[in-house]
Amino acid sequence: MTMGDETPVTTLILPVLIRPILCELEKQDVSASQTLRSALTKAEASHPGLTYDLVVGILRKGDLTVDMNESILRLQGAVSDTDVEYRLSRSEDAFQELNRKSAALKRILSRIPDEITDRKPFLETIKEIASAIKKLLDAVNEVSAFIPGSTGKQSLEQRKREFVKYSKRFSNTLKEYFKEGHNTRQWRMVKN
Repeated sequence: MTMGDETPVTTLILPVLIRPILCELEKQDVSASQTLRSALTKAEASHPGLTYDLVVGILRKGDLTVDMNESILRLQGAVSDTDVEYRLSRSEDAFQELNRKSAALKRILSRIPDEITDRKPFLETIKEIASAIKKLLDAVNEVSAFIPGSTGKQSLEQRKREFVKYSKRFSNTLKEYFKEGHNTRQWRMVKN
């Protein structure tokens, strides 16, 4: 993956890995944190995947081996429910319910690295994931009633289709993982 590749991992580096670091920096130097946040956000918007490449470059330079997929999965589960950067700000119940369903799914997904090697608990986790995805999609459908105009609704539908596509790919990869047995190579594919 490199700059320009838009995969779930590349798009999550800035919000899940970098922004929490910048929040910590903000406690020591507000100006530096805000300057970095603004610069990285603009750079990522202009060149998707830039922050991913930056992090991978730092890891290589430090001669560190980190599974980015697993790390991002774990970090997403640790994001606070009150972190406003990850929440919809609309006050209507439908939007707040969507926030709750999204956070619940992220917490369940973050357990995958710890549970995938133990088949029975992991199968239960898969059921929880499927249920959480259904509830999240139901919440998205509720939110669509609040979106004015056809352009906004089309954009929401497009995002929903992308989410469903990635969910199906995830599900199919898990099926292959269990069909092949607990194979490390397959686990790496699950996380992609």
